[in-house]
Amino acid sequence: MICRALRSARCWNGISRECSPIRRPEAVTSLISTARAGGVTFWSIHKEGMLAGCGALKMLDGAHGEIKSMRTADAFLRQGVAARMLGHIIAEARALGVERLSLETGSGAAFEPALALYRHHGFEDCELFADYRPDPFSRFMTRRL
Repeated sequence: MICRALRSARCWNGISRECSPIRRPEAVTSLISTARAGGVTFWSIHKEGMLAGCGALKMLDGAHGEIKSMRTADAFLRQGVAARMLGHIIAEARALGVERLSLETGSGAAFEPALALYRHHGFEDCELFADYRPDPFSRFMTRRL
């Protein structure tokens, strides 16, 4: 697997469509709008010449970063793609001097594998952060680096 930086939201084109049954359409639209606004660094993981997954980091301030989204293509589920991307984002955040890394993810059974991954990497439930509003479909997590 190879991680490489991207400067656009194109890595989400196919993968975000795969998520549409479990993510509300407005959540995917919000991600793409945020990406186009700038201030977000993207990475993709390619395996055997195919896009396996991607992730992004947005700096909220000098010490607080947010994992904007992580996606794994269906063909690469349960092959360590998400763990590799999460490790990469954590390492990049540390290198930037981030002290706290947070994320918003979905809730419900479809998100249990993601929640388990985040917990395994030291993330804990937290209150709303940044400009998020209460949403019964959202879950918020954070960790100190």
